[in-house]
Amino acid sequence: MIKKLLGNILLLLLISNHQVVWGQFVPKNITEEQRIKANHWVEKTYQNMSQDERLGQLFIIALYTNKGDAFIQNVRNIVEKEQIGGLILMQDDASKEISLVNELHAKSKIPLLIGMDAEWGLYQRIPIAHKFPWAITLGAIQNKQTIYENAKKIAQDAKRIGVNWNFAPVVDVNTNPKNPIIGNRSFGSTVENVTQSAYAYTMGLQDQNILAAIKHFPGHGDTSTDSHLTLPVVHHSLDRLQAVELAPFQNLIDKGIGGVMVAHVYVPTLEKGKNIPASLSYSVVTELLKKQMRYQGLIITDALNMNAVADTYPPGVVDALAFKAGNDIMLFSQDVAKGKAEIQKAIDRGEIPAQRVEESVKKILKTKYFLGLSQHPETINPQNIHWDLKTEKHKQIIQNAYSEAVTLLKDDKNLLPLKKEDTYYYLPLEEAPLGLYPELLQLGITLKTIEPKDIPLLPQSAKVIIGIHKDNSTAYKPYTISKQNKTLIQKIAEKHLLLLHIFGSPYALADVEIKNISTVVVAYENNDDAVIASVQGLLGKKSINGRLPVTVNHTLPAGSGITKNKTK
Repeated sequence: MIKKLLGNILLLLLISNHQVVWGQFVPKNITEEQRIKANHWVEKTYQNMSQDERLGQLFIIALYTNKGDAFIQNVRNIVEKEQIGGLILMQDDASKEISLVNELHAKSKIPLLIGMDAEWGLYQRIPIAHKFPWAITLGAIQNKQTIYENAKKIAQDAKRIGVNWNFAPVVDVNTNPKNPIIGNRSFGSTVENVTQSAYAYTMGLQDQNILAAIKHFPGHGDTSTDSHLTLPVVHHSLDRLQAVELAPFQNLIDKGIGGVMVAHVYVPTLEKGKNIPASLSYSVVTELLKKQMRYQGLIITDALNMNAVADTYPPGVVDALAFKAGNDIMLFSQDVAKGKAEIQKAIDRGEIPAQRVEESVKKILKTKYFLGLSQHPETINPQNIHWDLKTEKHKQIIQNAYSEAVTLLKDDKNLLPLKKEDTYYYLPLEEAPLGLYPELLQLGITLKTIEPKDIPLLPQSAKVIIGIHKDNSTAYKPYTISKQNKTLIQKIAEKHLLLLHIFGSPYALADVEIKNISTVVVAYENNDDAVIASVQGLLGKKSINGRLPVTVNHTLPAGSGITKNKTK
């Protein structure tokens, strides 16, 4: 059945009678001489390594700065003894991370790949950094160059602290509104938008020589459980998988994408073994991704400490199973020494071909060469890092993105742009109200903040703005509006001109009747940058051009939105 899948696209894999392989990262404008040098360095380096050192390259472990000195010392010991391939930087001190990266590079015979989950910038792990928009926000933007510019700035921040691999972007097509782990991290619910947005994001990284990793293969978008907690199951036919879940990967792997991250999800159509995660499935990783889709870039597991695999497979054993499946790198390994031993035992038993180590290690080495890691990198200065990750330039790029994302779904009574001669009543609802509309006051709009108890006292002709302010502290927070507030919204809409402003996921509108609501605006997130961008659109100082990246319900499909040109 796997051979049937993607059969149509295999015709594209033969050009001039030569097999085409996709995915190995190569920097822009590389010369043939540089390719030859890369191959020479890889071969020489590989031959000078012991088998134990070669096995070490297959592992990336986590580095936290908030788990104490004993934890950090253990990382030092593993780096030095096991000669691992890289680190994933976790929470939370940028200066300390820089100092440790400098130190740990020096302990490594071959420089380390330094990775980070930085989908919405370094802020995802380092709270002093400036937060970039979530993918769902970027997915609303019609000018994909704006996404490119956001990713380019994220790449520059990554370089500043020594990161050379951003484990992003997510290319899961979020077709399940109740998805607890993807949701805001997805560019949307249509293959075309996800592909275009992800490509812009990926090129923004890789044009700056920061490796990308599209994830979570073969697709995590239609899941209702969190793989950090348990093993999700994706129940779809081959035709559906090819049309939706696999499609963004199919569309992107021929674009030089440096990495593909494999998910801990069980897809019965692709893997007949009971409850075998894709990350540990030979059918998914080798037969499908490597052989059928011809992907030859780096293949990395999702974190191996996640309960979807950690609850079933012991540390070390899970690493060997992941390598046997076809992965090149085991991310967040919990026991490198045991993992190396288990892989070697499997090779000795004939369960893993001996050449697999050579295949994977040479891919890793070539990637390191092209990332500038053929020699130890220059020492990074941690001084002023807190300022460097939160500059005026960050603010300009990020606020522009939020501005281009703002989406107008309705404006039946032409409430927009807001007028200085009118009076507006502002009612903030939900759990995280921001000082949104002082921005409007400063710009000359007459605005009176009210509470629910004030509603009966409003004049019949009142123009009311309701701000739905959802908790923005993580991408995983619930997005639903409380039953009490939904009732309140309907009561106000029946008697007054209402502008409903969603500062959160558009899925919040899934069970909200908007027929009687004059104006509906979605800003996607609840933070100061989204607020400022929204105000500019409400006042007509900037055009509103965003489109829904997801299907909310049958009346609000993906692509919904009205353009409102700027008037000032």
